[in-house]
Amino acid sequence: MGFLKWMALLEGTSLLLLLFVAMPLKYSYGMPEAVSWVGRAHGGLFLAFNAVLFYNVFKGRLSEVQGFLGFIASFVPFGTFVYKAKVLKKTPA
Repeated sequence: MGFLKWMALLEGTSLLLLLFVAMPLKYSYGMPEAVSWVGRAHGGLFLAFNAVLFYNVFKGRLSEVQGFLGFIASFVPFGTFVYKAKVLKKTPA
């Protein structure tokens, strides 16, 4: 479960970097490559988080409801931070 918590933090942080660093660089300073690189990293981390999430559901470490909540949280801005704090806090490391 520790790896899933780490992935939740990485995925959420990549979204913050995309929104608050890469997007301003693109639109304020004409650097579209920032969004290209950070966007790819965020997309990969999004897929990796969901893969790790469903692996933990498959192995029985998380319930189906907890897995579904994590999946929904991955689509909501800041959702993985809330998911880690509220849902994964209750699970053993």
